[in-house]
Amino acid sequence: MAPKADPRLKRAGVSGYNKPKRTPNHPTKSHVVVAKDGDKVKTIRFGQQGVSGAGKSPKTAPEKARRKSFKARHASNIAKGKMSAAYWANKEKW
Repeated sequence: MAPKADPRLKRAGVSGYNKPKRTPNHPTKSHVVVAKDGDKVKTIRFGQQGVSGAGKSPKTAPEKARRKSFKARHASNIAKGKMSAAYWANKEKW
């Protein structure tokens, strides 16, 4: 018999562990992911809702500066790995 599905996956509405998903109806956060590292599982909401500009391929100098600033400002939190919101925001949005 297959193991019972984790209710956190269904509640967050994601297809599996470590698979981020957009949350357009959430009041403040833009994405959700059920992160799993070893036997630790955690639902993480991340990213500012409705933010525009910069992103993965900045074209203008201010966008490039904004991306660089985000990565510098959150570097220590990004380094914490899969169980931090900054890691997912960096991976998904920046």
